Amino acid sequence: MNKFLKFGFAVILFSVLISCGNPSKEKEVNVYTHRHYKADDELFKKFTEETGIKVNIVNASADELIQRLETEGENSKADILITVDAGRLYRAQSKGLLQPISSKILETNIAPRFRDKNGNWFGMTYRARIIAYSKDRVNPESLKDYEDLANPEWKDKIVIRSSENIYNQSLLASIIVADGEEKAKEWAAGVVENMARNPKGSDRDQVKAVASGEGDIAVVNTYYIGLMLNDENEEEKKAGESVGIIFPNQENRGTHINISGAGVTKYAPHKENAVKLLEFLSGIEAQQTLANLNYEYPVNPDASKAAILKEWGDFKADEVELIKLGELNSEAVKIFDEVGWK
Repeated sequence: MNKFLKFGFAVILFSVLISCGNPSKEKEVNVYTHRHYKADDELFKKFTEETGIKVNIVNASADELIQRLETEGENSKADILITVDAGRLYRAQSKGLLQPISSKILETNIAPRFRDKNGNWFGMTYRARIIAYSKDRVNPESLKDYEDLANPEWKDKIVIRSSENIYNQSLLASIIVADGEEKAKEWAAGVVENMARNPKGSDRDQVKAVASGEGDIAVVNTYYIGLMLNDENEEEKKAGESVGIIFPNQENRGTHINISGAGVTKYAPHKENAVKLLEFLSGIEAQQTLANLNYEYPVNPDASKAAILKEWGDFKADEVELIKLGELNSEAVKIFDEVGWK
């Protein structure tokens, strides 16, 4: 073969290889996630088995991941951001860190209320923020609404997380929507007056504080109770068994709910793979895995709930737009500061 033809063939071959990219690099998706659950790991492994697409994980807090995306900019290798609470997804969206996605599969599998109307983020699961009470010391008939937590009869009885916790910030944002800013401030001040101790610890710690008698009432997410009731650790299990649960505001606006959700990052290098992973996570099988292993409520209406959630029964959920929880986050934080909620 003429040496010039050989050279030309080599150049063409090299160009083809470059244009195709490294196959191992293309068959991957990079996930920045705040979640740290066994169910997620199992699903990522299953996704890889079904598609051949490797899932690379970076775990950190939501604030750290959002900051990292901002710092990395268009050089970021992240394809997907997964976090808990619509407030954090709104924060990432408002900073321009997510891009809108159009997917018939996602639109079919996920009800409109659990996804951004422009496709910037999609709910994976949802959870209710409920009242847990001591079965031995509290009459559940005396507690119906979140607003009741501010009543003087619960003086020195309430244990709850800090004002820095996003779950509490979003709960207060929902109360601002329902009752107005002034009444929300009165409520927060009333809860501070009724605290049995300064806020500290996780939702699990609040349940354990009720079990030990440090408080009589806690405000926690449903899936924590499910995890504790099914924990191999006897202390955790007994603590979960010691409390009853109340879905507040059933006679009016409904119980506050929030989501774990995900969005495709603005500069995702593997956008197509990212969309495939989100579609996979919204499917019935994946949704039931999340429900059965993590005791979260599936956003896909065709997926079954875990047995413990079925035992608790259906409940009326607050229908406030989830984006409002993010939009009113700064107002909620301001109120917490003003009333001295540590």
